[in-house]
Amino acid sequence: MVSEEIKTLSAYILSIVALVLAFFNPIPGLILGIIGLVQSTKHKSKVSQKAKIMSIVAIIVSVVFIVVALIISLTGISFLENLPVA
Repeated sequence: MVSEEIKTLSAYILSIVALVLAFFNPIPGLILGIIGLVQSTKHKSKVSQKAKIMSIVAIIVSVVFIVVALIISLTGISFLENLPVA
C-alpha cells in the first residue's frame, strides 16, 4: 500500500511538471495540471495545498497559451512579415 505522503508528493511533482510544461507545451501541461489538481484535493496537508495552487496556476497558464496560439493561428498574424530581409 502506498502511504499518504507518497501520494501527496506525487501530486506535488505532477503540479511542478505541469507548470513547467504549461510554458513550453501547454496541452500536456493542461492535462497534468488537471491530474495534479484531482490528486491534491484528495489530501489535506500543506504540501497538497501547495500542489493544488500550482496545479491551478498551471491550468490557467496552459489555457492562456492555448487561447493565444489559437488566436494567432486563426487571425493569420505573422511576425516574420515585418522582419527586414538582408
